[in-house]
Amino acid sequence: MSSPTSRQSWVPLVVLATGVSMVVIDATIVNVAVPAIISDLGLGATDVEWVNSIYSLMFAALLIPFGRAGDRYGRRRLFALGVAVFLLASVLAATSVNGPMLIGVRAVQGVGAAMAVPMTLAIINRVYVGRQRVIAFAVWGSIIGGMAAAGPLAGGWLVTEHGWRAAFWINLPIGALLLLGSLRVPESRDGHATGGDLAGLVLAVLGTTGVVFALIEGQKYGWFEPRRTADLFGLRFESVSPVPFAFGIGILALVALVVRERRRERAGLPVLVDLTLFELPSFRYGAMAAVIVALGEFGMILVLPLFLQSALGYTAFRAGLVIAALALGTFLAGGLVPPLSKKWSPRTIVRIGLAVEAVGAAGIGLSLSPDMGAWRPVPWLLLYGAGIGFATAQLTGVLMADVPARLSGGASALQSTVRQLGAALGVAVLGGVLVSGLGSAVERGLADRPEQVRTSAARAVEESAGAAIPALRDPVIRAVAVDAASEATRRVTFITALTLLAGVGVTLLLPRTPVAKDESPERATAGGPDTGGRDLDT
Repeated sequence: MSSPTSRQSWVPLVVLATGVSMVVIDATIVNVAVPAIISDLGLGATDVEWVNSIYSLMFAALLIPFGRAGDRYGRRRLFALGVAVFLLASVLAATSVNGPMLIGVRAVQGVGAAMAVPMTLAIINRVYVGRQRVIAFAVWGSIIGGMAAAGPLAGGWLVTEHGWRAAFWINLPIGALLLLGSLRVPESRDGHATGGDLAGLVLAVLGTTGVVFALIEGQKYGWFEPRRTADLFGLRFESVSPVPFAFGIGILALVALVVRERRRERAGLPVLVDLTLFELPSFRYGAMAAVIVALGEFGMILVLPLFLQSALGYTAFRAGLVIAALALGTFLAGGLVPPLSKKWSPRTIVRIGLAVEAVGAAGIGLSLSPDMGAWRPVPWLLLYGAGIGFATAQLTGVLMADVPARLSGGASALQSTVRQLGAALGVAVLGGVLVSGLGSAVERGLADRPEQVRTSAARAVEESAGAAIPALRDPVIRAVAVDAASEATRRVTFITALTLLAGVGVTLLLPRTPVAKDESPERATAGGPDTGGRDLDT
């Protein structure tokens, strides 16, 4: 395979990057569109919860099975199929007439995303080498972080100007171009892949679904004591919370999966998850760092829009405009990675990125106040975004550096699953810090009010994660709630900064990696036969 030196050779990266963009930005756009969807379709509270939850659950649960399927049946083929499924589901979502239909097609969207996303990283790892791979990972990582931040801005504009259905229709032209562009992406597969592991697949889906559900819904339904009645899969939970059951089942299923895969590996049978990947120090410690990075990134993206809209009264579009500074910093830093990679190793760039993120997170916290101007946190958001651009892109490269080409699909899926778990953990932990901080701060601020007033106000603000603040009629209570939101959000940013500094510590365990050079070693046989190798020059 020759190194990509012409515009033509970068076509696969453009296609794959666009595919990731479509999936990432769609998820954040839908968050902004929820109020309009409620108004149009008359969704109940349970329906609203499942519009987003079902997508996240399907996506996380199917990453590993589809990653292995890509290695076996062809990575380009599965990428194109995933785009087609995502596109079809988007059209059906745009034409939904009721809540159950929308929830169903959101589940199908999650299936399509689980097919396409891990294949993007697997194909990049298979096609590009040397400094070309550094550039490719920089683009991929910048898009993951940048589009997550840019989504609210795009969503606010689309919903305001064209209605919530436009959030799904926008995928139609993008998806059509992706299907055409996928014809220019080289095909590859694992020539060693044989047979399947149905029981392992069931355990993987059950395990990831249980754990991710618990992390997403723990704050809502209660980790131990029930906070509200839950109606799930025909079962009604009133006196107990479903969360510990889901988490326990998920952990048991994942433990059973590891035991099963180890036994099958020793017996020479096909496995769903190649656990030997974790014997690679770069993959093992890279995965640990990825959890920490995702925890910090996605927790921050959750709480900032809540503060700007609920406490400061910004519209979704205005809040998105402020958060867009994060995306800008991410893209700018991503552009700096290739020249920096000539001087510094990927491990060094990751370490610098995490440190910059930590400083940015702390700066954001220091800039927050009830009377702040819209532009006060922007410089810190730019800095925080720059850290994401440095860390995420190169961390992906470090994690995949020693992975044999024939295992790219499975490794990419594991990497994506780890990020999903980290993101869910970030939402659970940092969201929990936000909610508990809101309630306690409101209680303290209303210490001179009757207990019933204090409790009622604190519960309303806490259970809505601050969304109820604009509806508070008493100006004194509302002012106290805004102060509480500022305090709780600051606490989240400082915890995020400490978490990212812990990530810097984890990077000390990463193996030393050389500075990337312009080279083009033959990758077609790396890590074993790969039947797609002959297609790479087409």
